[in-house]
Amino acid sequence: MSKNQAKVYRPKKSKRDRRIKIAIYVMIIAMLLSTLTAGLSFFL
Repeated sequence: MSKNQAKVYRPKKSKRDRRIKIAIYVMIIAMLLSTLTAGLSFFL
């Protein structure tokens, strides 16, 4: 019973989910880079 519950509780990670996660990380990195460059251009 416990094994069955664990199987139901943990969803299967698909390639799409990983791709979405990677895309989110890329977006966050791009935002940070853009803010950093904007800050540098503002100060310089």
